Amino acid sequence: MASIHYYEEPCISGKNGSGTVFFSNCNLNCIYCQNYEISQQGKGREVSIRQLAQIFLKQQEKQANNINLVTPTMYAKQIKEALMIAKKEGLSIPVVYNTNGYESVETLKELEGLIDIYLPDLKYYSNELSKKYSKVDQYFEVATKAIQEMDRQVGKPIFDENGMIQKGVIIRHLVLPNHLQNTKHILKWIKENMPEGTYVSVMAQYFPTYQAKQDESINRKLTKKEYQEIENYLYTLNLENGYMQELGEHEEEYVPNFDLSIEN
Repeated sequence: MASIHYYEEPCISGKNGSGTVFFSNCNLNCIYCQNYEISQQGKGREVSIRQLAQIFLKQQEKQANNINLVTPTMYAKQIKEALMIAKKEGLSIPVVYNTNGYESVETLKELEGLIDIYLPDLKYYSNELSKKYSKVDQYFEVATKAIQEMDRQVGKPIFDENGMIQKGVIIRHLVLPNHLQNTKHILKWIKENMPEGTYVSVMAQYFPTYQAKQDESINRKLTKKEYQEIENYLYTLNLENGYMQELGEHEEEYVPNFDLSIEN
């Protein structure tokens, strides 16, 4: 599915929206995935590499701020080919690699020069949590190496005169209820291991969906007290750059309608 999306970070969506292209299936199996219809159930339709390149160009024609590749990991080779075609045919807006963070460094090196903005998740510090909630082993070790490679390629964000990101890394982290220590470990790692000025996006949009409704530790939204604790901790670390999502009441409204269309 491809559409113009307005609910990313302000420097990505802006007024014109982000030209999202959602890819079916995922190399994680998160029990709380908000996009489970495509990531876990495989909803989607097949397109050729040439068609994918045309989708990218169509998003540019619609004045999107960027091309936003959502869960691209399993199709990196095909995406690379499609981007090369599209760039030869005039694609000039930034390309965002919007990933869960569980990436191979070797694959990322293959994409160097084609990706302008890396938007990785850094979900778990604990291997116990990564196995329990996403069914993968060694998530933290894999994701942190991948994020450091992303930073090597594109570095800290660079913005245009309108405040829209043109190049760089923004690390996302979704706060899970009852797992505040996990979040604190993640933020501390970023502070201690990434370059000063690294951008972080702390997200509060968690709500129980898919299989998370059956897990008693994460079958509810965050409380104001929990999120305030994380906000306070963030300030003690002095992580100055990035975004702190407001705690809302209608997070379900931000989930796309996966109707398989090229434009919504």
